[in-house]
Amino acid sequence: MNINKKEFAKTWFRNLRNKIFHEFELIEKEYQEKMGISKESKFHIKEWKRGDGDEGGGEIGLMYGNVFESVGVNISTVYGKFEPKFAAEMKDSGNGSFWASGISLVAHMCSPKIPAVHFNTRFICTQSEWFGGGADLTPLYEDEEDTKNFHQAFQNACDKFNSKYYPEFKKNCDEYFYLPHRKEPRGIGGIFYDYLNSGDWNEDFELTKEVGLALLEIYPKIVRKHLYENFTETDREALLIKRGRYVEFNLLYDRGTRFGFLTNGNPEAILVSMPPAVKWHKEKWINDD
Repeated sequence: MNINKKEFAKTWFRNLRNKIFHEFELIEKEYQEKMGISKESKFHIKEWKRGDGDEGGGEIGLMYGNVFESVGVNISTVYGKFEPKFAAEMKDSGNGSFWASGISLVAHMCSPKIPAVHFNTRFICTQSEWFGGGADLTPLYEDEEDTKNFHQAFQNACDKFNSKYYPEFKKNCDEYFYLPHRKEPRGIGGIFYDYLNSGDWNEDFELTKEVGLALLEIYPKIVRKHLYENFTETDREALLIKRGRYVEFNLLYDRGTRFGFLTNGNPEAILVSMPPAVKWHKEKWINDD
């Protein structure tokens, strides 16, 4: 494995993380200045080590704000050996050795009018090497313009490389982010790809970078569009119920959650994806009893 490839990927994920930090903090600043809020919202970083520290690690980036109720932007680079049972599930796991670097983002918003977003991209090496990742949007109330623009941003990114990518990746996302026990999708979809190795590493890496830049371009626009819309306590209650579906998916079906725990990842970093407040039952239903 070319060490330069690993360094290029690792460096990109960190740089993208920093760009996201800047943009999200800027949104918080804009909102706080207009609303007369004096307390500044900033990302805080916490480092963690895998194992005894000689198997890599990562950084948790977490912000609690007035727009972003909680947003985690994590980067990690880990390596070592898969657990034997997990190695059997991985592509070309060989003797179980692996190297993986990536970025993950989950934002849960204070306003029910602003959709939650999930994004991740990664580069993984076993006996072979591949890229994976994607992004999806979870609104409480779907806005057709947001849905169109979100999908268009990722189609534009994919079409720069292969016109077949977007329909394939969209289908993957629709099938993956689905709750079978609820018989409902988690949100309005997006794209999802895994085991991407076209034979041209540079092109696959460029695609992965474009996917990250597409998220950085489109999501702040969606946030700013709904930033000052009013909402009610009923809206907020509905949001907390909707978040319950998010928790169910992440704990029951999410491969990233499973990968993190089965590779000795940091539980705090993995569970950053969970919303800060959530409900499964409507209070009115409980009170009516």
